[in-house]
Amino acid sequence: MNKKRQLCIGLSLSATWMKGNGWRHADSGVEHLYSSDFYVGLAKKAEKVKLDFVFKPDALYLNVETLDHSPGFGSLDPTILLTSIARETDRIGLVTTASSTFNPPYVVARQLQSLDWISNGRAGLNIVTSIDGVENFSNSPMPSSEERYSKARELTEVVRKLWESYPHEALILDRVSGQFADKEKVTPIDHAGEFFSVKGPLNLPAYKAGSIPLFQAGASASGRNFAASAADAMFAATPDIASGIELRHDLRRRAGEHGRHPDAIRVLPGMYFFLGKTREEAYDLHREAHAHLSTAHRYAAIKSILGIDISHLPLDQPVTPDLLPDPEQPVRSRTHADLLRSLIARQQPTVKALLSRPEVVGSAHWVVVGTVEDALQEITMWFEAGAADGFIALPGGSMQSLELFFDELVPMLAEKGLFRSEYTGVTLHDHLGI
Repeated sequence: MNKKRQLCIGLSLSATWMKGNGWRHADSGVEHLYSSDFYVGLAKKAEKVKLDFVFKPDALYLNVETLDHSPGFGSLDPTILLTSIARETDRIGLVTTASSTFNPPYVVARQLQSLDWISNGRAGLNIVTSIDGVENFSNSPMPSSEERYSKARELTEVVRKLWESYPHEALILDRVSGQFADKEKVTPIDHAGEFFSVKGPLNLPAYKAGSIPLFQAGASASGRNFAASAADAMFAATPDIASGIELRHDLRRRAGEHGRHPDAIRVLPGMYFFLGKTREEAYDLHREAHAHLSTAHRYAAIKSILGIDISHLPLDQPVTPDLLPDPEQPVRSRTHADLLRSLIARQQPTVKALLSRPEVVGSAHWVVVGTVEDALQEITMWFEAGAADGFIALPGGSMQSLELFFDELVPMLAEKGLFRSEYTGVTLHDHLGI
């Protein structure tokens, strides 16, 4: 008998509820933004409701221009933060983020192997290619998307080789004979590639749980191919159910082309939610979170994402594919550009409708606004339609929204049989069913 499919749920430890003016709310916790105790508390709440993992995104630059009204992407180092959480939790997975564009593979492999030992097999690695921050690492311009993904593929290959270079089975620890390890099982990797040259082996053995699960974020063609070939899960930006169905179907197809089972990769869209006791309260939270975005800001966002200026067009004019520039034109984020291009091709929205899109007002993610019951219904619809294998929770609006998620929404999902009521394993491998 086949086991009933259940959701995979992670919680983002980025303070998404502080966006806009959210940090000004009395309960926002902004005073604790750089305190590990604050995030330990969130992780403990996530573990209490049996979430699969907590997840820490990362950016390697500071947006100084926004510091007068927001944190400007400032944050604790994700791996160090998750290490502190590892000592205060027992079961929940810990997914950190590393940029393949800016980090050497030996350091990434060693840090993750260390986190896996410290957490007893609960570490996960989210590999990103980054779209900003190059000025903090070199005087060279940011490489193209294609080059960044080529480097990501090679870094992933090297990191996995390093994890395998000192297998757990090599540890003997025989006090009688005096043999610490079987050195014949510890081998250099002698990697010489386009971007990296690494001799190895890693100076830390693998933890007994097995290879560390890999996550990937980015839904461009290059990102999809990379995820399908290497990742166990994809942190996806899918603003509507149609884009979710298309992405999941495409990733499963690509996984098969890479010789993998389609179920080997889980599609986990970010779910940016604004929950209230009433729908009116939830919509008030959503409006307040985006009230700081002027019409000029929204036009500028469209220009940044798509490379077109539509500020001169009437608000009721449809935005059609023929208005778009060459798709190969360089853009800041290929993922966001592809999402809006696909929307315009399918729906030809008016200028007014485009200005209110989640991708334009600051999130390319699935946005849920309403009561807990509304969220339950929408999550069920997405899951049953094949638009997602789960989601990564991005709380919006206020801490109250997050408390409703913990106290009411997740228990409802468990009661409906869509999510676990108890952990059945102790490692991230176990939670993900790898």
